[in-house]
Amino acid sequence: MSGSASPHTVLTRLLDGITNGKWHDLAELYAEDTVIEMPFAKPVPGRLEGREAVRRHFAGAAGLPIEFRVRDLLVHETGDPEVIIAEFSYAGRVISTGRAFVAANAQVIRVRDGLIISSRDYHDYAISGALSAD
Repeated sequence: MSGSASPHTVLTRLLDGITNGKWHDLAELYAEDTVIEMPFAKPVPGRLEGREAVRRHFAGAAGLPIEFRVRDLLVHETGDPEVIIAEFSYAGRVISTGRAFVAANAQVIRVRDGLIISSRDYHDYAISGALSAD
């Protein structure tokens, strides 16, 4: 990844990778010592430390029969040039059942030298849990 990529560019690459199912490429958007916090994860809050943990997380997602499309993306710049806040929804579909869903998301992402060094991910984990039961 380019060391000059802005936080907005990195966010775009992340969302494009997710929506295009490029799960195995996504870890490269993260710094070696990245920290991802998921305070609303179910059944307990989650935390990923390091690029390899992120790689394993996305590898698990690669096997899920789910398609995602981003909609209603709002990106908020902050007073810190490394930090952006993204609000959006995933409009998705469970491929195996055809079931459609919408999941709200907000992320606070810090990018340095073109890589995500930290992120707080506020995803609608209740909908995610319901989908895993399908």
